[in-house]
Amino acid sequence: MYKALTIAGSDSGGGAGIQADLKTFSALKVYGACAITAVTAQNTLGVAAVHSLPADMAAAQIHAVMEDIGAHAAKTGMLANAGIIEAVAGQVEKHRIPSLVVDPVMVSKSGHQLLASDAIEALQTLLFPLASLVTPNILEAETLTGFAVRSLEDMERAGSEILKSGCSAVLVKGGHLPGDAVDVLCTAQGAEEFRAEKVEQQHTHGTGCTLSAAIAAHLAKGMDLRAAVWSSKEYLTTALAQGLAVGRGIGPVHHFHPWYKGEDLHV
Repeated sequence: MYKALTIAGSDSGGGAGIQADLKTFSALKVYGACAITAVTAQNTLGVAAVHSLPADMAAAQIHAVMEDIGAHAAKTGMLANAGIIEAVAGQVEKHRIPSLVVDPVMVSKSGHQLLASDAIEALQTLLFPLASLVTPNILEAETLTGFAVRSLEDMERAGSEILKSGCSAVLVKGGHLPGDAVDVLCTAQGAEEFRAEKVEQQHTHGTGCTLSAAIAAHLAKGMDLRAAVWSSKEYLTTALAQGLAVGRGIGPVHHFHPWYKGEDLHV
């Protein structure tokens, strides 16, 4: 049985965070476990409130999962603050989690701050060096590097800069740029573009969480990184195309599209 662990915040609306990650793991036939770092009160209209859990509680959840169930891969999402980042990094090292995907979640789609500004350095110095892959979007790449990212060349430059933190690879996601949806994978061997036709529709909640969870799931199943990125991008593109009109705002992507085969969910 393939197993993956998500370490992230809870989304009460079910479209992102822990909920999106567990749905993605299940859709891709991987057993999912979780460690919750924060609880958010949110829906399709935005984030109303955030409550971070104590760092030792985040660590205890990871330890409980790893000493019994284990995981072939893990991913992190919302980590909230430096204390939680330190605790998570300690557990990843202690349990020697083989593949770690770090999604450096900083701000929600509605603009709510999900990572303390003084925690960015901890993310870069404590967690990135343990990562098999870091998956920043354009805005996160700008925050991590300190320069504007407006083109594919900028994305490659940003990925190369983030690599210096010690991670094995960086996937800079270009969905916010005009044109095709192009992500750039940067490793010590160079850069490669992963291109798909952009899906123009409203329901995009949870895209970043879903992509990083899919990559972690494929790595858990033994795929090499390049194949995991391609397969995950294909999964997400279809999930976006079939986005769900849940609520009155930005609905979630359709995580279980492989199982419905065109059936209407009646939402």
